[in-house]
Amino acid sequence: MVGDVRPEVLCKLLDKTFGSLPTEAEAAPVPEVVAAKPPRRLFIPLDVPQTVVTFGGPAFRRSEPDFMAAYVVNHILGGAGLTSRLFREVREKRGLAYSVRENLVWLDHSAMFLGNSGTCADRADETVEEIEKQVRDIAEEGPTQQELDDAKSYLKGSQILALNTSSKLARTLQQQQLDKLPIDYFEKHNAVVDGVTLADAKRAARRLWGDGLLTIIVGRSPRDAAQPTTMPPAITPPPGAQQLDAAPTAPPN
Repeated sequence: MVGDVRPEVLCKLLDKTFGSLPTEAEAAPVPEVVAAKPPRRLFIPLDVPQTVVTFGGPAFRRSEPDFMAAYVVNHILGGAGLTSRLFREVREKRGLAYSVRENLVWLDHSAMFLGNSGTCADRADETVEEIEKQVRDIAEEGPTQQELDDAKSYLKGSQILALNTSSKLARTLQQQQLDKLPIDYFEKHNAVVDGVTLADAKRAARRLWGDGLLTIIVGRSPRDAAQPTTMPPAITPPPGAQQLDAAPTAPPN
């Protein structure tokens, strides 16, 4: 909780609200998630106007030494803004989709990278192929020094914006607590970002994307793309999913 409030007043309110709760809970143990191994591609036919492409794979835990390198290089591939490789190649150059993004997600018992895009059915294959190509390229070659410098500059600037309101400050401090980071971590964050080298970024890219992608495509097949879309009156289970071939992305030596 942040804001213009005296600690002694806040403590009384918190005790009044939560004081009757037990100090400890007997939570059931949660096993570690065992992720599917890429590459895999799954097509689920569904009669909708837009084909949705969701892709992902295993990633770094927050506690791992190379997490920040993965965070930075992930921004280069598919992060926020209009300069990521995926945005530039999928939307800007080829007009395959209005948006395409990819993020890191880290939880207590799993970590993944997760991306998505939406496109028309007759260009879905081309969209998936271009996404896979960009992933393969950055896994094999890594980012350029200019891309790394630009990403670090963007992420450091974003840190300032993440603290410019009380609610944002509260969310930032809460996330740091969930990540088991020290309370003053936000003061060190930019230095940690600056410490990522080009070699770090290339190593993280190889591990993140060297095996390829787990991809799910939901929508109409290309042969049905020219037909009118018939929206169902209610949500119904999709037909059986179709397993597609996905060529592996070999990591560099």
